[in-house]
Amino acid sequence: MRIINLVENTEGSRHCLFEHGLSFYVETRKHKLLVDTGASCIFAENARILGVDLTQIDMVFISHGHYDHTDGLPAFVRENPDAKILMQKLAKEAYYHKNKGMEKYIGMDPGIGGLLQADLLEGDREIDDEISLFTNVTGRKSWPAGNRELKVKKNGEFYQDDFRHEQYLVITQNGKRILMSGCAHNGILNILERYREIYGKDPDAVISGFHMRKKSGYTKEDIEMIKETAGQLKKSSSIFYTGHCTGEHPYQLMKEIMGEKLVYVHSGDEVPLPYGC
Repeated sequence: MRIINLVENTEGSRHCLFEHGLSFYVETRKHKLLVDTGASCIFAENARILGVDLTQIDMVFISHGHYDHTDGLPAFVRENPDAKILMQKLAKEAYYHKNKGMEKYIGMDPGIGGLLQADLLEGDREIDDEISLFTNVTGRKSWPAGNRELKVKKNGEFYQDDFRHEQYLVITQNGKRILMSGCAHNGILNILERYREIYGKDPDAVISGFHMRKKSGYTKEDIEMIKETAGQLKKSSSIFYTGHCTGEHPYQLMKEIMGEKLVYVHSGDEVPLPYGC
């Protein structure tokens, strides 16, 4: 199995472009997958630099309905009009960042949900013995504080986003399982709890942002939540690969606690998966 980051927020070591967005290429025995598409066509430019042929992708997995994970889709469809696009039906809703009187649309381009290739799901789906996805994360342990500013607009009114549009990919290979999430808006600890309910034990590896990034100072409560999350993740048997919305300062705090169990993946990096995956 190979997993290569096609775009992320930070510059990597392979001369790739970067932006506030996330996209991964995943190659298994049976499939060539695209997990999210970043915020623009940059992921496609990086794919060419990295030797990834987007015309060979057979399936696109969209983690949730925000622009920085979906707005590269038109560029992808121009190169590959045949791949199935898996997203939750709720990913088409109108999502906003709302804070101190400011309203910014952060949902996907409205035309994306209407693509003929889009398979609009309503819950879990098992594709085959390699690929499955799950939803229904309802826990609120260590729920990222930044979520409180994220809203969904319905009939002209704003409501708290409950992130039911978020879905999680599970890849099985050689008896190992890898869990992939985009931003873990529902909280990585709650996502892992739901995973254990389904699979009975921890995944071998987790690839996910942790949505802890802030533009300005971190409060005492923020720091405590970051450290508590890191402490809980350290107890897991999983190896964690992160980036994008985790943020540099939270990553450093978590790295001090988790050590080699936490790895940052930059734009263009290949994920150094555990032996056997």
